[in-house]
Amino acid sequence: MVKIVGISGSLRSQSSSYQALNLAMARVEALGASTQILDLREMQLPFCDGGDDYPGYPDVVRLREVVAEADGLILATPEYHGGVSGVLKNALDLMSFDQLSDKVTGLISVLGGQSNSNALNELRLIMRWVHAWVIPEQIAIGQSWKAFGQDGKLLDEKLLQRFDQFAQSLVQNTHKLRGGV
Repeated sequence: MVKIVGISGSLRSQSSSYQALNLAMARVEALGASTQILDLREMQLPFCDGGDDYPGYPDVVRLREVVAEADGLILATPEYHGGVSGVLKNALDLMSFDQLSDKVTGLISVLGGQSNSNALNELRLIMRWVHAWVIPEQIAIGQSWKAFGQDGKLLDEKLLQRFDQFAQSLVQNTHKLRGGV
């Protein structure tokens, strides 16, 4: 069984990024993967200063350990000013090749305006730099304020199908990279 860890780059309580991440995690779990979400809203992480040691911040150790033990990742970010949220970038910067290398990674971006791929492209570059394997399927949810219903469910049936394709690709490619079927 593969283990997938999800991380969202939003600190908002009613975050569309977390709604999208939860949906993706449910889809990979339905395919037999073990899942865990690291909720950055509940973690005390310092700003990365380029160092390796962050005494007084046990959540840095927890972040690194959980990601190191994962087979794959799902990264979800709101797109702020055409790029990845600072919260997610900082969490990634607190890790190194030791944690991120060889992780099969799926990417999701959420925007208030029209859908585009700026944050996804930026995440793709970051993850390639740390030697992760980013799947070709990615999800961008534009106009997120109207993408989810009051119950938190995604309203667009075609987008739901993309989540299924995304989850299937992530789980299959993680199995392949880990030497499975």
